Amino acid sequence: MSNMMLPVAISNRHVHLSQADLEVLFGKGFELTKMKDLSQPGQFAANEQVDLVGPKRTISGVRILGPARKTTQAEISVTDAFTLGVAPVLRNSGDLEGTPGIKLVGPAGEVVLDKGCIVASRHIHMHTSDAENFDVKDKDIVSIRTGGPRPVVFENVLVRVHPEYALEMHVDTDEGNAALLRNGTMVELIK
Repeated sequence: MSNMMLPVAISNRHVHLSQADLEVLFGKGFELTKMKDLSQPGQFAANEQVDLVGPKRTISGVRILGPARKTTQAEISVTDAFTLGVAPVLRNSGDLEGTPGIKLVGPAGEVVLDKGCIVASRHIHMHTSDAENFDVKDKDIVSIRTGGPRPVVFENVLVRVHPEYALEMHVDTDEGNAALLRNGTMVELIK
């Protein structure tokens, strides 16, 4: 393999909440409490969880990631979409037009979203210096090759560049399991 290596992080199902929706679900003035920091600076897994209620089934205990965001969205795998009974729509984070809705249930109330349930597109977070080293720019689409006993090539991987990002490729649990990846597994950017 080349020197174009970067680590993988497996992204479990999770929810990002707006402050308004957080307060509906947990109570007025509620603030998330940190369970642990995530690898991306300023991001954390909260102690708080919600239930996702779809037309077919419910998935309980879905972790909330903080801090609060402008818009609420649920990020699930294709397997989760089938379980819930929603159409699996592949999207970049924040691109929510035309996506299915979902009901979120918390201890103080519920929020019914008319859109915002997505299967997140695989992507790479890169610091600006990493982008220079890899000779890519923000919004480039690249390919990634894994190694190990079940090697695969992931195509259509979005590059996201920001001066506060830490170098890491994000795939969901379905993709990670299919390629036998674990958090920290090194993969190769092959453009």
